[in-house]
Amino acid sequence: MSSRPTPRRTVLAALAVAAAAAPLSAAASAVAATADPAGCVDHRSWTTFPQWAGGKGAGTRVLGGERPGLVLERPLGTLEYADPHTGTSARWEYASWSSPVHVPAAPATEIVVSWNARTPAGTWLQVELRAAYPDGTHSPWYVMGRWTSGDGPGDIRRTSLDGQGDGRSAVATDTLAVSDKASGVRLVSYEVRLTLLRRPGTALTPVVWRLGAMASDIPDRFTVPASRPGEGAGHRLRLPRYSQEIHKGQYPQYDNGGEAWCSPTSSQMVIEYWGRRPSREDLAWVDPSYADPQVCHAARHTYDHQYRGCGNWPFNAAYAATYPDLQSVVTRLRSLADAERLIRAGIPLITSQSFLASELDGAGYGTAGHLMCIAGFTEDGDVIAHDPASPSDAAVERVYRRRQFENIWLRTLRRNAQGQVRSGSGGVCYLYFPVRPTARQTRALASVGVR
Repeated sequence: MSSRPTPRRTVLAALAVAAAAAPLSAAASAVAATADPAGCVDHRSWTTFPQWAGGKGAGTRVLGGERPGLVLERPLGTLEYADPHTGTSARWEYASWSSPVHVPAAPATEIVVSWNARTPAGTWLQVELRAAYPDGTHSPWYVMGRWTSGDGPGDIRRTSLDGQGDGRSAVATDTLAVSDKASGVRLVSYEVRLTLLRRPGTALTPVVWRLGAMASDIPDRFTVPASRPGEGAGHRLRLPRYSQEIHKGQYPQYDNGGEAWCSPTSSQMVIEYWGRRPSREDLAWVDPSYADPQVCHAARHTYDHQYRGCGNWPFNAAYAATYPDLQSVVTRLRSLADAERLIRAGIPLITSQSFLASELDGAGYGTAGHLMCIAGFTEDGDVIAHDPASPSDAAVERVYRRRQFENIWLRTLRRNAQGQVRSGSGGVCYLYFPVRPTARQTRALASVGVR
C-alpha cells in the first residue's frame, strides 16, 4: 500500500542511507551533542492580521475581519506561464508577499510548507521557500507548490517541481531537506514567499488564510522510545469509514484508485468527521455506479500532476481547507502522547508511516508509504485506526498495538524486505480542525506547536 509512487521519496531515502552509513563530521557531532535526543519540531503559522501585516507585500493587501487573509489588490505586472501539464501558455497578473525571516527553535534538516486558500477559477498561487545555511549563505528560492483548488479549462494544473537543489539541499516533491545530514549543514532560518496570480483584466483574487512551515531535525533512528497510555486512553471519535481499495481501477488520470488513494481517502474521512463534504453538484462528474463518490472527488482535487499521485502532503491539507470553516496544517508529532491530547480534545489526525507486514500485527500488508487516520485509543492505549487499506468500508476500523504503531510512525530509518535502509516519516501528520476551535482544542493544538 502506498500513497506515493516510488520516486516520491527517492531523495530522502538516499539521504537516510547516507546518514546511516556515514560517520559524523566534527560539525555534525557538535550539533548532535547539543540537540534534543527526541528531535526538534518547530511549526510557524501566519494567520492573524498582525502576522500578515508583518510581512512584506508587493501589490497585495491584508484582509481584516474574523478570518484575516491575503489578497491580490494591485498587480505588479504580468508574466507568462507555460503549463507543462496542459501544453498551453497564458499571461497572468501577479502580486507577492514575503514572510519575515523565521529562526526555528533549533537548526533544521527538513522543512515542509502548507497553506489554506481559496482560488476562484482563473486564479492560482505559487509558494516558495528560501533557507539560510550556517555560513550565512542561502539556498535558491525553491518552489514548494503551484496550486489551485480547481482544474477547469481556465486553470493551471496543480503541481510540484522536480530537479530543485543546490548541492546542499534539495526538494523532494513537498519536502526541503539537507542533502547530507552528516556534513553538519543545517537550515538555520527561512523565508516563505507567496505569489498570487489571476487572469489579466479581472478583479478575481486568491485568498490565503493560513500559511504554515514545519521545520524539524529528527534524529536518525530505527527505534523510538515508547510512550505510556495517557489521557486519550479509552477515548474514540466517530469518523466515517472509507476504503481506498474499493476504488481500484477508477480514474486512471488520477493514479488509478486503489492503493494509490490512501491520502485522499484519509483526508475525506476527517473532513466528514467535521461535518463537511462535497455537494451533489460537486460530485456530478463521478460515475454514478461508483460507491463513495466523495473519495473520487478528493483524489481528483489532491492530485499532483508532476508527482503523478494524490499523496502530496500540503496538497491534501490545502484540499481540506477549501471546505467552509476548516483549516489545516502539516506537521510532526513526537509521541502518541501528543496524539492522545488531540484525540481527547476531539481532533483526529492522519499519520504517515512505512512498514513490513511483520511490523504491524493485523494490517496484513507492508508498505513503502501509507496514510491512515487515528480515531482513538483503547482502554489499554492501543491505537484505533481507520485504515483505508481495507477490503471494504466495514473493515476500515482496526486496532493496532500501541508500541508497534508508534515505532513505525515516528522512526526515520527502517529496513525493507531486502534489508536495505530506507526512510520513515518521522511522525508526519495532517491536522484538520475548525477555524474557531474550542478552548480545549486550542490548548491541545498549542501543545503540539500549532497556533
